[in-house]
Amino acid sequence: MSDAKIIDGKAFAAKLRGDIAAEVAKIKDAHGITPGLAVILVGEDPASQVYVRNKGKQTIECGMNSYEHKLSADTSQEDLLALIAKLNADPNVHGILCQLPVPKHIDDQAILAAIDPAKDVDGFHVVNAGALATGGEGFAPCTPYGCLMLLKDTLGDLSGMRAVVVGRSNIVGKPMAQLLLKESCTVTIAHSRTRDLPEEVRRADIVVAAVGRPNMIKGDWIAPGATVIDVGINRIEGAEGKMKLVGDVEFETASKVAGAITPVPGGVGPMTIACLLNNTLISACRANGLAVPNLGFDS
Repeated sequence: MSDAKIIDGKAFAAKLRGDIAAEVAKIKDAHGITPGLAVILVGEDPASQVYVRNKGKQTIECGMNSYEHKLSADTSQEDLLALIAKLNADPNVHGILCQLPVPKHIDDQAILAAIDPAKDVDGFHVVNAGALATGGEGFAPCTPYGCLMLLKDTLGDLSGMRAVVVGRSNIVGKPMAQLLLKESCTVTIAHSRTRDLPEEVRRADIVVAAVGRPNMIKGDWIAPGATVIDVGINRIEGAEGKMKLVGDVEFETASKVAGAITPVPGGVGPMTIACLLNNTLISACRANGLAVPNLGFDS
């Protein structure tokens, strides 16, 4: 069998950001409204600093307002909650996210619960998780939302397809399964305790890998022609001791069997911030009674 089609998440995300920028310009011109995204960073975690910088840069590139709140690592939970309450009440802020992890003395669940669900563009609030599970109006977490866009762009109608989601986290695995169920897939959630995991994966037309274990899913686990979405981003030591990024799927072997596959890097990763900006645009439209654009699902 020939090598799999490479699903270019980087190119898809760039197009999505362009479409978002065009919609932002439209609502600015027609209604004088500029979507605003507030990002809170507590402490100086190096990876979080990079994420926050990238989010701010892409927010501005899309024509939105970016509000960055960088707090010291010794900020009290009380002060952080007070800031969130202020942002909840600010009509110029349509999206709020607190970059995780937060310092150990802060209860991250209390912080996520304090964000107004209507501004919870990360989709982590229990109200949004419940809306996703019951088919209500809310926000889907950005990474699985981006995965769904890539799947629909690659396959079109997903109805009736057998999907296996490997990983059961609240951030990716569970919401991914809900999104696929909404598309009328037959969905299995597999995890570290699943018996005969390779056999479960082999039955799938769609495999979404989100376990955080480098190269765990091998090519001989994949059904010929299946579509593979690799959410994993793992740093491992490569040739000559240099660190390299790999996914949860062993790309070299899986790409020989799959029909289509996302690379790491350049697959799912770029979709996360693009979907965060899309959720912020949706929030701004909802808050002002405007029609919500359905970006990312053109095909």
